[in-house]
Amino acid sequence: MVETAEKQWYVLHTYSGYENKVKENLKSRAQSMGMEDYIFDVIVPATEERVKNSRTGKMETEEKKTFPGYVIVEMVMTDRSWFVVRNTPGVTGFVGSHGAGSKPAPLLPEEVEDILAKEAAAATPVNHDFEIGESVKVIDGAFEGLEGKINDINVDRHKLNLSVQMFGRDTDTEVDFFQVQKI
Repeated sequence: MVETAEKQWYVLHTYSGYENKVKENLKSRAQSMGMEDYIFDVIVPATEERVKNSRTGKMETEEKKTFPGYVIVEMVMTDRSWFVVRNTPGVTGFVGSHGAGSKPAPLLPEEVEDILAKEAAAATPVNHDFEIGESVKVIDGAFEGLEGKINDINVDRHKLNLSVQMFGRDTDTEVDFFQVQKI
């Protein structure tokens, strides 16, 4: 089997809910087994989402996996690195392997760019000039044309929680920064 010397991104299938543990395990194994020159980065694609807790009724931030049960790893595919990754606890296999014992196909460069751009956008703070209590007009989406007051600002997710008048009563809704303008 021919070894490739180029580092590329691969997708791993994991037990759902164990993505972060697989990331920790893989980084630890790469270090303890001297594979730092072959296994470089491990990403669990995720976004944070503000959801209402069904037990308490309060809004809480929770992490939602973009691709539940999957982790991406940047590595040089050799027989040894393939073995180390494949046998990491929680990893059930590589996505793109064709049959038992065959090495997987790497992600295409445009797929990697898209995933990394989304991760970077989620981690990049956005400058905004909104203030709680401020009035805004919704200019895009289902509530377009309505005016509301800002109740909460989630800078990490680039979201505003607004109170808008609908059917004669105040209704809370969440919109993206770009969906509103100041009045």
